[in-house]
Amino acid sequence: MRYLPHTPEDVSAMLERVGLPSVEALFEALPDACRRETPMDLPAPLTEWDLIIRMESLAASMAAGSGNRVFMGAGSYSHYIPALIPQLLGRSEFTTAYTPYQPEVSQGTLQAIFEYQTLTARLLGMEVANASMYDGASALAEGLLMAIRLGKGRKKVALSQAIHPHYREVVQTYFAPTEFEVLTLPVDPATGRTDFSGLEGMDDLAALAVQSPNFFGCIEDLQSAVSLSHGAKALLVAAFTEPLAFGLLPSPGSQGADIVCGEGQSLGIPQSFGGPGLGMFACRMAHVRNMPGRVVGQTKDMNGERGFVLTLSTREQHIRREKATSNICSNQGLCATASAMYMATLGGTGIRKLAALNRDKAAYLKKALEGLGFTPLFTSPVFNEFTLKAAQGFGRIREKLMEKGMVAGLGLEGLYPEMPEMKEAFLFCATETASREDMDALVEAIRGELL
Repeated sequence: MRYLPHTPEDVSAMLERVGLPSVEALFEALPDACRRETPMDLPAPLTEWDLIIRMESLAASMAAGSGNRVFMGAGSYSHYIPALIPQLLGRSEFTTAYTPYQPEVSQGTLQAIFEYQTLTARLLGMEVANASMYDGASALAEGLLMAIRLGKGRKKVALSQAIHPHYREVVQTYFAPTEFEVLTLPVDPATGRTDFSGLEGMDDLAALAVQSPNFFGCIEDLQSAVSLSHGAKALLVAAFTEPLAFGLLPSPGSQGADIVCGEGQSLGIPQSFGGPGLGMFACRMAHVRNMPGRVVGQTKDMNGERGFVLTLSTREQHIRREKATSNICSNQGLCATASAMYMATLGGTGIRKLAALNRDKAAYLKKALEGLGFTPLFTSPVFNEFTLKAAQGFGRIREKLMEKGMVAGLGLEGLYPEMPEMKEAFLFCATETASREDMDALVEAIRGELL
């Protein structure tokens, strides 16, 4: 049964008010070529239980269930989530809370966001973090637009080719209708790190964006990137897809980054077939008034009690459009709360131990695959992802392994057709969820096919 909130009398009254004879007349401005003349070819309705069976069947056709062994990251990572997080997150105070349009009466929501900002700033080594963005890709695009605003007339931004390809596509989409130019810096074919030589003599640069660990799993030299960008009077925008890496690696802020942005899915958010995500965003306090989104602050009320307020809102819903820094209309509030719970549950010691476990798991799998004839494509150190040149015939073997519920890495040739070295190159990932038995089973399955 369809739910139609408007009665025929309501519809007639509204049409009379706008001076139209029918609902169909509302769409006369659309060209005929853009309008469907026939009903959509949809399957017949199902009962609730038949629909559940259908959805379970579709889910089972994808190698994402618990019965599969997935050794692929590429921006979305499998991590264990402590049981207390979904239990607490399921409380109605969190699940029903939305963005605080009347912020001072939403003290619980504001405090949750404040705690998220605090933990995010500590993890990333920055002075201030906002109340989260949609996802890592849009956070990067917003970070570059922020750098343009701070650049006082500079028209260029430079992106490393080793930034996640999907993130770079989103940046191109954001910048396409603007006057600003997006340049791409190539990857050093030996190290897998960004080749910064193209920056020499470049003027009019507002920002340099580098991801570390980058898409190939290689850890970039952020300090050199900071020196080069600052030498060109530009800002360094540090991107990331795996924030857990900062449990071991120096934080971007500690290395001099001006803006840090990326994906927070690893921090207590299930993969869920690619979404939802969490855009983490932080910067130097000097730049805070150009930061997109919102910032929650701590204060005292008239009785001297601790309270929370919406300190900064630079979006269109709060200030005049021409002064807005972003059209981001909301934050990923529930996802931000989940990540705050995750970071608080593990604490600094727990995050360091978990990061070390991820590094060790990846090193174990990498060494085992090298024993089968795979060769590292790059020489740079890695965290929990790495790129290997495949053994002879691995493409065929990988398809067979898929049928057995094993996803053996991600082929990179299609994502980087402009890089000939990516032919037969695969990106592997091992997190704490990859048991030694699972990794050994993968290696033995490949060995059996190679023999």
